[in-house]
Amino acid sequence: MAYETEDHETQYCFPAINSSCIKGKRSRHEYNIMYVFFSLLSAWTVFLNLLVIISISHFKKLHTPTNLIILSLAVADMLIGLIVMPVDATKLIETCWYFGDILCDLFMIIMGLLLSTSICNLVLIAVDRYVAVCHPLLYPQKITTTRIIKCICLCWFFSIAYNIVYVISGRYFESSQRTDMCYGKCYLIIGFSWIVVDLFFYFLFPLTVIITLYLRIFYVAHQQVKVINALMKGGKHLTEGSVRRKSESKAALTLGIIVTAYLLCFIPYYILSITSTTIISSATVTFLIWTIYANSGMNPVVYALFYRWFKISVKHILTLKILKPGSALLDKFTDYT
Repeated sequence: MAYETEDHETQYCFPAINSSCIKGKRSRHEYNIMYVFFSLLSAWTVFLNLLVIISISHFKKLHTPTNLIILSLAVADMLIGLIVMPVDATKLIETCWYFGDILCDLFMIIMGLLLSTSICNLVLIAVDRYVAVCHPLLYPQKITTTRIIKCICLCWFFSIAYNIVYVISGRYFESSQRTDMCYGKCYLIIGFSWIVVDLFFYFLFPLTVIITLYLRIFYVAHQQVKVINALMKGGKHLTEGSVRRKSESKAALTLGIIVTAYLLCFIPYYILSITSTTIISSATVTFLIWTIYANSGMNPVVYALFYRWFKISVKHILTLKILKPGSALLDKFTDYT
């Protein structure tokens, strides 16, 4: 246990090992509160994203290209709640790593994989919305279910390959540079060249793409809404295409909220993490990365607030109506947004 003992003696992560790291001290009250809080946060994230996964997977009407990207994002978010949050919370609360170097490297790979896949999914969402809003006539030909599935698979494959190489390179650099490491901690020291590569691939490039596309999306959507509102005020009948464009604009706005929220959580952490560690306290970095984790549990809340299809599907899931024969063919999602 990591809480403070009566004699206040110095505790070690592995008392039998001379090179053991020193264990941090916590009061029993602080120890219990942290475990309860992080357990609830993890359960919340897993449960809500599982609802999204079941909804899109079960109902045939929701098998659209856009929803497949949302499904991929929900899988990454759920795994963050299921794997990353509990493991990182244990490391934070216990102030020691008890699972060995191999599992530490595996944890680093999984954490990097899920965070980088989330960024990749956000880029795919931005591209999908750009084509839907700015080039609606080309959307059915350019954005097909098969192409989206291939893009999602490439996204996951590239992310796992990149993070495996990233962690292996970090361990090699660490072993050649550090001689004062203690046993019982799980962290990674990266060389400057990898910092630059990581900065470009998972910060500057996706950020530039997302911001550029969404600026264009919101400009075009604003113009389309003005035209539609003018037609409505003039008492003219709206065509199916006009209704569809208004629906696509609403979907772009909703997904834009998700993208913006994630970037607001991600940008401060990334900016601070690439600066000198002597400037930033470990508590600040820990807070920022847990803000990113917590964001994984907030995306389904946005869906619940803005997406009619999510409200309907959750109602059917919680009332167990999805167990009825033919429930997958439910045809009540007349407005996907």
